[in-house]
Amino acid sequence: MFSKKNSKLLFIVIMGVGMSFLMTLIITFINTGYDAEYINRFLKAWSISLPVALIATSIMAPVAQKFVDKITK
Repeated sequence: MFSKKNSKLLFIVIMGVGMSFLMTLIITFINTGYDAEYINRFLKAWSISLPVALIATSIMAPVAQKFVDKITK
């Protein structure tokens, strides 16, 4: 298992991978349809979206947490 001190990093990685995977999978299908080259297009797009998602999640997660803390009791 992972230690509690790594929980924020683990959260960022899981959210970034999961969100970028699902969004890229769906958006690639919507934009280009499914054919023999779909997986290659998806993997190429995901190789770009994954680092973007990891950076965005690492920036937005603390901001979102502070906002949620302010609006909840």
